Amino acid sequence: MQLSEFDFPFDPSLVALEPVSPRDRARLLVLSRATQQRRHHHVADLPELLNRGDLLVVNDTKVLAARVPGVKKPTGTPVEVLFVRDLGGNRWDIMVKGTFRVGQVIEFDQQCSATIVKRDATGTEVLVESLVPVTRLFEERGMMPLPPYIKRAPTQEDGTWYQTVFAKHGGAIAAPTAGLHFTEELFKRLREAGINVATITLHVGPGTFKPVTTERIEDHQMGREVFHVSPETAAMITQTKRAGGRVVAVGTTVVRTLETVMKEKNGMVPLSGESRLFITPGFEFKVVDALMTNFHLPKTTLLMLVSAFAGIDSIRRVYEEAISERYRFYSYGDAMLIL
Repeated sequence: MQLSEFDFPFDPSLVALEPVSPRDRARLLVLSRATQQRRHHHVADLPELLNRGDLLVVNDTKVLAARVPGVKKPTGTPVEVLFVRDLGGNRWDIMVKGTFRVGQVIEFDQQCSATIVKRDATGTEVLVESLVPVTRLFEERGMMPLPPYIKRAPTQEDGTWYQTVFAKHGGAIAAPTAGLHFTEELFKRLREAGINVATITLHVGPGTFKPVTTERIEDHQMGREVFHVSPETAAMITQTKRAGGRVVAVGTTVVRTLETVMKEKNGMVPLSGESRLFITPGFEFKVVDALMTNFHLPKTTLLMLVSAFAGIDSIRRVYEEAISERYRFYSYGDAMLIL
């Protein structure tokens, strides 16, 4: 398939710069795959839109405040480093803009610096020298790694806004944005309606947002992202399926995690590992029955996954309607529910 098939005209004024409050007042465009009917709701309506016995699966990864300012030594040139992944042994994958060579030292404060030990087309790796854990550096000096299309500096409020209320396991550099719409009150109402909730963990990394630069999308390679599915979640999914309920994935990261397990093990079992699953139209979904997701950038793997789930033409019509109705787009924006 051609990359151009996943492009669409867009009004930049629809990009949401902050979330609505409360979170579950975000709009929700509901699409029926069976009838192609489209309805307009709010996220708070989920208990009425889902069925008793359905299972919501959410991603409980926690976003690290891993965007840290520093200076190049000895010049003192300001730089900003995004710590992407802990490789062990004080080594980290990072993202940093500018010209850097192996051996370059970046200083963050008097207690912490990093030396570049690898920089090539595959990425940048540093060796951290610190008197305190790097996570303490995040807590004291780090900022939330907001997506680049949010054209403002991170604020203190983003520390709460850009984190789900169920975030538990630190390791992501981006939020699983469909999960940002949930509140404790909404979870309470969902459970009262007989809708269960389970968690998986996938630490969202650059792989989710890596630009597709190949004209043939089949030539694109996804990056690796660490995931974990617990015995409890695997059992709940199996029980839900047997009872005739639906597995409702909250976000594309949940879809990729669950379908990775099924693809690798041919069954829903507890599993920890790394996913490079690239879902495009033609993919056969074996676990996920419904999907809640935000509105995504053109030509991205996220849009390709959603198109695979609902159909390219169907998603194109949904996006045209969302733009016409002035839905708010991207991380802090509104959502859609595909049933």
